[in-house]
Amino acid sequence: MISEIVRRLAAASPHPTITTFPETRMPISRTLSSLTLAAALALSGAVLTGCSDEPAPAVAKKETAAGSETSAAPSASAGTLEYASMKDIRDINPHLYLGEMAAQAMVFEALVENTPEGVKPKLAESWEISEDGRTYVFHLRKDVKFTDGTAFDAAAVKANVDAVLANRSRHAWLDMVNEIEGNDVVDEHTWRLRMKHAYFPTLVELGLSRPFRFISPACMKEGGTKSGVTCLVGTGPWVLSEHKLDQYAVFARNDAYWGEKPSIAAVRWNVIPDPQTMLMALEKGEIDLVFGADGDQLTGDAFAALTESGKLRTALSEPVASRAILVNAGRPVTSDLRVREAVQYAVNRDAIVQGILHGTEAAAETLFAKNVPYCDIPLTVRWYDPKKAEAILDAAGWVKGKSGVREKNGEPLSLRFYFNAQNAQEKTIAEAIQADLAKIGVDVRVIGEEKQAFLDRQKTGDFELQYSLSWGAPYDPQSYLSSWRIPAHGDYQAQRGLAQKHEIDATITALMTEPDEGKRADMVKQVLTTITDAAVYIPISYSRTKAVYGARVGNVGFAVTQYEIPFERMTLEAK
Repeated sequence: MISEIVRRLAAASPHPTITTFPETRMPISRTLSSLTLAAALALSGAVLTGCSDEPAPAVAKKETAAGSETSAAPSASAGTLEYASMKDIRDINPHLYLGEMAAQAMVFEALVENTPEGVKPKLAESWEISEDGRTYVFHLRKDVKFTDGTAFDAAAVKANVDAVLANRSRHAWLDMVNEIEGNDVVDEHTWRLRMKHAYFPTLVELGLSRPFRFISPACMKEGGTKSGVTCLVGTGPWVLSEHKLDQYAVFARNDAYWGEKPSIAAVRWNVIPDPQTMLMALEKGEIDLVFGADGDQLTGDAFAALTESGKLRTALSEPVASRAILVNAGRPVTSDLRVREAVQYAVNRDAIVQGILHGTEAAAETLFAKNVPYCDIPLTVRWYDPKKAEAILDAAGWVKGKSGVREKNGEPLSLRFYFNAQNAQEKTIAEAIQADLAKIGVDVRVIGEEKQAFLDRQKTGDFELQYSLSWGAPYDPQSYLSSWRIPAHGDYQAQRGLAQKHEIDATITALMTEPDEGKRADMVKQVLTTITDAAVYIPISYSRTKAVYGARVGNVGFAVTQYEIPFERMTLEAK
């Protein structure tokens, strides 16, 4: 039984390392019987996640919207979807970055929702925006309660937004937090947001997975959330009814949910850190679903083999984010634009897409795909051309020595490529790039680090090459570009050596508060043209989210963002 598998794994490794980004394991064989799944979901992303040694807050114990206890979560035969992840949900306080975003989104909701058709109402049923674009008045739904019985009203909205603003420095990656001037309760079901400037992504960012999600004020500590919460009570379609750290979590259906209720009675989030065990559980029907964001949790090799086997169902989202390699303009060797250009021409991204990603993703021409807002613009494309790469290095004075490695003034052309050691796909891509660059006389040392060391290296800028992934919809491009100004990010460090860095940051700052659509488009074009011409990103592919699931699961689809899983739309046949 899956519970016994989880129990044995927990006993063998009671405290697995908590990391802050999606993980993978080693690539899998093309033969299904010997496949090694590369991981289930770990939906988080650069700067959007964090880790902590603090204990998780108390779980909202089996409460309905009226605050009374329900029975224990139903068994699998009664309608429980068994989901597998390599990571525990951890602390899903919606105002912090300590837990899995997919789990947070099951319990906590926002005022608005980002959809393929744009921003739509959620906990707010309508809103008005002032002519100067600085004031938003939201009319809240009147039929919503938190699952502890607390009313969802304007006072609850203000309490939550004030709790976020009390921790502004932690949320500085999201420029909206810096742009909020204040917020007011107009009446019981009307709330007003006041901005310093006409900040154009306001509605989009109110709908993100965090931090503007709503927790019952009864859960707050001294009226806030930055020091933790006493319970995890939201308004969403699911209630966290049970959580055993590093083993499993059970999300029961909220039968008093204000919206369309899930057809599935419960979702059990099983923590299975061993990929072979996860695969065995999938094959035996003990696990119903594995869901992988950006391709790192479920490698292209794994996905292709599972699809070809026909024993399990697979699904693939539309492109959701940009996979790229940072080339650090602030390091001695890569500070030379000619070296950065040569490196780009030397990377065979088509071979990576076909050989490593098995054609599940499209090779990237530029950092963002053309369908990303403001990004359908003419930019320089540096397709694979090793002869051109060699000619550029020759002209720059980098001459091949007897060892085959280029040298200049007695120094070898040697680069360090850092990746997350837990991520097999990153390692494989790094090794492919290492081989490509060796052909033109560039020595690349591929270095795997534990996740926290990898993240710390991003903050210091002590790298020549490093793996990068954009945040995807609806963060791209505006929120992702905004983060380029944060020194703790690898993007900032890679760009810091550019003479145009100040101009890039200033343009992004102006972009975020520019009310004119045409001027915003020009600003994005200016930033992306400068970055592309500076060759600080090697575009690889446009990543896609993958799902593998059993025959009894229906209506498997994808959210707008790669960080959420739409469990509430899924159906489940009884075993």
